[in-house]
Amino acid sequence: MEIKILGMGCPKCQRLEELAREAATEAGVTATFTKVKDVGAIMAYDVMSTPALVIDEQVKSSGRIPHKGEIVEWIRAAQGT
Repeated sequence: MEIKILGMGCPKCQRLEELAREAATEAGVTATFTKVKDVGAIMAYDVMSTPALVIDEQVKSSGRIPHKGEIVEWIRAAQGT
């Protein structure tokens, strides 16, 4: 599973990455985490505000920090469990 954090590295982006890592651990999955800071690459996902969370190339949230429980659900859904 690949999880991407889209954003320039602001505190909200860092917090989203922390939550996503905790959620992956809680869901019991091994994930590759990638930080996408390039504006062009971020815009390719049609994301207008950051931070954004992408799980297996699907944008799950943007412009907010979702609750860890939401992220766990998205990860489990992507795993098919």
